[in-house]
Amino acid sequence: QVQLVESGGGLVQAGGSLRLSCAASGRTGSAVAMAWFRQAPGKEREFVTVINWSGDKTEYADSVKGRFFISRDNAKNQMYLQMDSLEPEDTAVYYCAAGPRYYYTSYYRTNQYDYWGQGTQVTVSS
Repeated sequence: QVQLVESGGGLVQAGGSLRLSCAASGRTGSAVAMAWFRQAPGKEREFVTVINWSGDKTEYADSVKGRFFISRDNAKNQMYLQMDSLEPEDTAVYYCAAGPRYYYTSYYRTNQYDYWGQGTQVTVSS
């Protein structure tokens, strides 16, 4: 089992920045792929970004490319999401996810991840 805890959410004005963190514990060796998803009210959970174990492979949703940046520090069992140039459309609950494999073609699917955090709210005001 891998336990995931997100932090760093909050309220920010449009154009601002936030940095989310995801702390992993337990069998962290099973967190080969780590990802961020988000869910806005009334909408389905959607993929944001993913990173592989070594950090040399990442993917981003088109809506966040060039604004969001994912990274991880395996020594600290942490994953991060730097969010810049935030827009009101980025308002959502952000979830950290982890899984034992990095899927090169289906990384955007929620069912590829075995472990999920409880989420952290990000609100961007206009």
